[in-house]
Amino acid sequence: MIGKLFAGRGRRLPRGTVAGQPYARAEALTVRLGGRTVLRGVELTARAGEVLALVGPNGAGKSTLLAALAADLPAAGGAVHIDGRPAGDWSAPELALRRSVLPQSAALSFPFTVAEVVRMGRAPWAGTPAADADEGAVAAAMAATEVAGFAGRPFSALSGGERARVALARVLAQRAPLLLLDEPTAALDLRHQELVLGICRERAAAGDAVVAVLHDLGLAAAYADRAAVLHDGVLAAQGPPAEVFTAELLSRVYRQPVEVFGHPRTGIPLVMPHRDR
Repeated sequence: MIGKLFAGRGRRLPRGTVAGQPYARAEALTVRLGGRTVLRGVELTARAGEVLALVGPNGAGKSTLLAALAADLPAAGGAVHIDGRPAGDWSAPELALRRSVLPQSAALSFPFTVAEVVRMGRAPWAGTPAADADEGAVAAAMAATEVAGFAGRPFSALSGGERARVALARVLAQRAPLLLLDEPTAALDLRHQELVLGICRERAAAGDAVVAVLHDLGLAAAYADRAAVLHDGVLAAQGPPAEVFTAELLSRVYRQPVEVFGHPRTGIPLVMPHRDR
């Protein structure tokens, strides 16, 4: 049924990506929700072949920015471009070929199995030559996220962490060039946090543009090529984590004194709250 919503429509298929090339852009982006300005004048680019982390305190606008980049929220000012065009120029089926979205939480009202949920990610490709790859894409996504072992279980019977990995598998099966992930590690244990962000790096290495909202600054520093620090709806800084994760900036943005020092082996920034004990 889901595939029929996409089948038979004239769709422009995505072009191949080039490493370093902009795939999604926010230009002077302003977003208002409920009469409140949540984002103001944001300039941000997601590039093919890179992982971009969106970080900042609660309420800074990270999830709103991700939703705007997905063209799921309208811009009150400025614009969003995806794959070289204004986001509004793409139909919904064409957008689904170009960007996949992992929300903060996943809930389903019907008793779909894990395999059926993952297979939903292939719906945008129905009626295209890429539909021949459906089974392989689903199997690869389930293997990568380590959910193949419970493919036949109802999604509703899973733990929070298992649901999070199944939802990510659906996103991976979609095989869109732009992955937009809202807190993909929030419900996961240590092993699966590393697994998921390792997958993000693999997708970037394969040419995708990956944007992830992350709360753990250590994970952002370890896995992201660039980080955008949001504060009260504006970008306080953006660039490589080693450059933008400074004690002065993070202490001000999070309103919590922190210390930043390099890992003794890798040199990757480690961010710790300042404590007297």
